[in-house]
Amino acid sequence: MKFIDTAEIHVKAGDGGVGCVSFRREKYVPKGGPDGGNGGRGGDVVLRANRHLNTLLDFHYRRIYKAERGEHGLGARKSGKSGRPIVLEVPVGTLVKEAGTDNIIADIVDDEQEVVVAKGGRGGRGNAAFATATNQAPRRYERGEPGDERDLELELKLLADVGFVGLPNSGKSTLISVISAAKPKIADYPFTTLVPNLGIVRVDIGKSFVVADIPGLIEGAHLGKGLGLQFLRHIERTRVLVFLIEASSKNPVEDYRILLNELWLYNKDLVRKPRLVALTKTDLLLRKDVDRLSKLQFPKHRTRQKPVVPCFTISAVSGDGVDTLVGAMWNELKPKRME
Repeated sequence: MKFIDTAEIHVKAGDGGVGCVSFRREKYVPKGGPDGGNGGRGGDVVLRANRHLNTLLDFHYRRIYKAERGEHGLGARKSGKSGRPIVLEVPVGTLVKEAGTDNIIADIVDDEQEVVVAKGGRGGRGNAAFATATNQAPRRYERGEPGDERDLELELKLLADVGFVGLPNSGKSTLISVISAAKPKIADYPFTTLVPNLGIVRVDIGKSFVVADIPGLIEGAHLGKGLGLQFLRHIERTRVLVFLIEASSKNPVEDYRILLNELWLYNKDLVRKPRLVALTKTDLLLRKDVDRLSKLQFPKHRTRQKPVVPCFTISAVSGDGVDTLVGAMWNELKPKRME
């Protein structure tokens, strides 16, 4: 299935039904009074979260959604039937905004959570509702109120505990395929990952967490270069970040600084998240070189050398250091799960 994480739709709630003007007309019932019923209420437009969905693809094929209008009132004080609501299912993690603005209508983060994004109009009153002691034969009625109508922007932000970030071809896809059941595309050239991938990592019985593999970042990603800007939103919800850097890089610390700077320029809150560094593909190096790299220091802050971020050397191919890294990720998550 094609991965789509943004969509624009137009929603229109149902209009309320028109109230009825009617007078009772029965044989042997002289001077029958007003008996016009009220119009029915228009249907709402509702968004409902579905944990089995992971894309907004359906909203690219159809962009206009209208709920049913309320039925008109009838004689004999019969009210019109309310219009049926229309329920649109969206993935968990969908942010709903007013189109063209930064006004957030809803942040849908729980399975089966429902949000009314357009309310149906109230039905109009029939003439029976206007009868009084001094006006016993009213011909007054109300038209139904129009339902809400608006343009919406839907933006999907994947829900994951840990986010993998790194330069292209840094081994993110290989690692997620080893520690989870995810099967991303893997190849020896940059930008093999074109969409985010999710995987569930099982640490022990009853202990698991979700990891997200984000397409490779390059310098200038916050300005839209490469694929970074398109998918950086997906690490905004993660609790822990793991920076994956090729151990064979000429300057691993500089690669780390590039990644850290791109996150800071995109959203300063991202650099406040707990962070780990993993030097990948150590199976391609000699043991003495791996030992030397394990002593590198990666600063936690952009402008200061201390404190430093925990660093691990791993090989997803041979498995060296992978279990240690998974354990460190779990330990970073544990305090947050207990809150």
